[in-house]
Amino acid sequence: MKQIRIRNGKERSLQRFHPWVFSGAVAHKDKGLQDGDIVEVVDAKGNFLAMGHYANSSIMVRIFSFEKTEPNNDFWRGKFQRALNYRHLLGLPDNRTNMFRLINGEGDGMPGLIVDCYGDHAVVQCHSLGMYQLRDTFARILQELLPNLRCVYNKSNQTLNNACGLDEPDGVLLGELAEEVVSLENGIPYKIDIVGGQKTGFFLDQRDSRAMVEQYAKDKTVLNMFCYSGGFSSYALRGGATHVDSVDISRGAIDLTRNNIQLLGADFEKRHTACCEDVFAFLEKREQPYDLIVLDPPAFAKHLKVKDQGAKGYRTINRKAMQLVKPGGLLFTFSCSQAISLEDFKTILFSAAALEHKNIRVVHQMQQAPDHPVSIYHPEGTYLKGLLLEVEDM
Repeated sequence: MKQIRIRNGKERSLQRFHPWVFSGAVAHKDKGLQDGDIVEVVDAKGNFLAMGHYANSSIMVRIFSFEKTEPNNDFWRGKFQRALNYRHLLGLPDNRTNMFRLINGEGDGMPGLIVDCYGDHAVVQCHSLGMYQLRDTFARILQELLPNLRCVYNKSNQTLNNACGLDEPDGVLLGELAEEVVSLENGIPYKIDIVGGQKTGFFLDQRDSRAMVEQYAKDKTVLNMFCYSGGFSSYALRGGATHVDSVDISRGAIDLTRNNIQLLGADFEKRHTACCEDVFAFLEKREQPYDLIVLDPPAFAKHLKVKDQGAKGYRTINRKAMQLVKPGGLLFTFSCSQAISLEDFKTILFSAAALEHKNIRVVHQMQQAPDHPVSIYHPEGTYLKGLLLEVEDM
């Protein structure tokens, strides 16, 4: 097995079980290494530290084992089994929720791999070539561990393009993709667009936050901005909202939202309006305030280089939302930008509130659902930040 040697003193992060080796920490690498190769990482004296997948990038090795092992089928099956055991500990799946994340990258000791389950369909999404080369192995393991599985679908084209420039089409790895996939979350049905939808088809990480919206929605007018498939809208309607407006610039997202509200039933449709429009433009012209606003935008700052620009975007959109919340109303606001820390996000909201002369109470603090676990050794895994704010005039 080829090796990568770490500079003297740079081994400390691996001794603390951090799963990334950055290129600047590498003193030497064996000749002939190719993206996706499995390598041993050793210290300056040649002592074994870890094993992982190599990539010619800023994160040069993503560690999947801190012990010498044979990364064969049994090794990977063991990782999948432990991940599944953890989801069973959370009570997933059950008769009310049959969609969940099974593999969450570093949080499950498998950096570069995401596996989401939607009923009898599983979606594999690879963020590294090393994991992508194992996709057929993973599909067979999924079939063994989840005997009722109908389909394993590979959806790695976009993430691989971003990660290593490999352009290979998405498609079925095992079984047959259903014409329509409908799954349940806390008893609410959702149509899942596995092939054309964002991420693997749904934003599973917001499960707990959606349930919280339901708790506060009774007898309230609700605005769901950047609604995508209407996840928050369905919960607000079931929670007794008098009316919900769902806004997204994507026609496909709005169509999916309408389909999902239809799944709830005609009584819910009467209390819902879907609007295909730019969120900023909608907020500019809207005059009637809302009791409750959900602001869950896409990542404005995916990289540190655009952190300042992203912070400006979050501040602007939160100012607009604060203008449109009734005095004493509620704002659910989120950031999924890894470059924006929780403290950064709080500072942004502090600035927005001060500029709008609003008095803000923090009611709840939120993060991704527990089936998106974070390793204690990899704090970067906490990417989703959310705050429920009560907004009052000064």
